[in-house]
Formats: sequence, structure tokens, C-alpha cells
Amino acid sequence: MGETGKEEYKIQSFDSETQKLLKTALKGQQVFMSSSATQGFCTIKWTCTGPCKDLGCFPGASKQSGAKEGWVLTVFLFSAEPSNVDLEKVANIIVDQSLKDSVFSKEAGRICYTIIQAESKQVGQSIFRRSLLNRLQQEYKDREELRTRSLQAWICYVTFICNIFDYLRVNNMPMMALVNPVYDCLFRLAQPDSLQKEEEVDCLVLQLHRIGEQLEKMNSQRMDELFSLLRDGFLLQEGLSSLSQLLLLEIIEFRAADWKMTDAAQKYYYSEVTD
Repeated sequence: MGETGKEEYKIQSFDSETQKLLKTALKGQQVFMSSSATQGFCTIKWTCTGPCKDLGCFPGASKQSGAKEGWVLTVFLFSAEPSNVDLEKVANIIVDQSLKDSVFSKEAGRICYTIIQAESKQVGQSIFRRSLLNRLQQEYKDREELRTRSLQAWICYVTFICNIFDYLRVNNMPMMALVNPVYDCLFRLAQPDSLQKEEEVDCLVLQLHRIGEQLEKMNSQRMDELFSLLRDGFLLQEGLSSLSQLLLLEIIEFRAADWKMTDAAQKYYYSEVTD
């Protein structure tokens, strides 16, 4: 990174007090994010892998040649003093940012995992994890109100909780406490009014691609019930857009193939989406 690593990049999404807190909580050499940045007992670096003009690249971000277009998040663990930080406040900041930033919500699980690992090793407590789960539970209870208030925030919440489910482990297993809340969110996305909205269908399918196989291992009966809803929606519900129909058919076939995408299916579905 050379001299670039010595430069100071402000966290544009946060006020100065919050920036200082996050930099203390996640102390590192350098941080880049599309709409926020945090520093503390890890370094978080966003690497641009596509045309800057398309992705809104910011100063100091590096390119990865030959990589798929998008952003790559790399997290490096560093020694620091998390005991000096209000980790409950850090958890709330991360959740708040996840609810309003769709890019952040997709990667926040990795950040939370890094903080939890560092907290466990260096502090021997679980303040951050407990605070994070408490906030997730609070937002889960108010999920219908959240959806009514802001569809975008609701989609960000589902993305975030699924991301947390994907990363957080207890004895190398997904957290049982998150299984039913995650299922309930996915069931909400499978309701008739949600299937009418392409954004919610897209969110549902993306999450099932990411964690569907894990979820089924934790509770196969609920997965059967969820896909019964999806099949009924695909076959019987009127007014679905062609994209929503395509996405639903693709995820139904994806699960039927043991959560694998055949080359033929990949070519068919993604050429259709591109077209």
C-alpha cells in the first residue's frame, strides 16, 4: 500500500465522534468502504475489482486485475485494546449502518465475526456478541413495522441477519438462536405481497443461495414449508413479473439439485437475466 496506508480517510457516513469510536474499536493501518469505514483491532480494506467509473471508486482503493467486477472485502486481525471500547455502542453502530446501507449489510457479518473473535481472545467476554444479538432480536420483533416504514431497510435487515447467521458459529455450527428468526424473515419474503416486489424476491433468492443448505440442515421441515410457498407462488400467483418468475423457478431447481447449479442451468438462467 506504500504511502497510501499512512493517509487518513474519513468515514463519510458517520459523525466525527462515531468515527473516532470506530477507529478505536477497530484499530488498524487503513480502511476503505463504499459508504463507511471502521478501524480497530482489525483492518478492513475494500478492493475495487471493476471499472471505477461504474463502482464509484474512492481514493486509495486498489484494483485486482482479472477479478470479477465488484468489491472485495479483506479483514486483517491486529492486536489492540478492545477492552477500552464501548463494544455495545459499536454493535449498535454496525446494525444501524446495516439497515441503511445495502453494500455494508452484505459484508457486516465478516466484520462482526472479526470483532467477536478478537473480543474473545483479548477480553474473554462477549459484550459485542450479546449486544449484536439483542439488537437483531429487537429489529426482528419490529420487522413488520420496519418493512412498512422502509422496504429498503427491511431488505437490508434480512441481508444482515442472514449474513450474521452465515458467519457466527458455536462449536463450528450455526447459531440455533438465529435459525427460526432467519426462517421467519424468509417466510415473510415468500408471502404474496412480497412476491409482487422484485426487490424482495431477489433478496429471498440471494439469501437462499447463500445459506439455504445450512438452514435446511438445521430444520428441513421449515425448508419444505418455505418451498411449498414458493412453488405455489410461482404456479398460482397472478401478477408476478417475468424476472420474479425466473428467479423463483431458478431457486426451486437449485434446491432440487441439492443446492448446486448445473452448467446448463447456469447458462440458461443467467443468460436470461442478462438478456
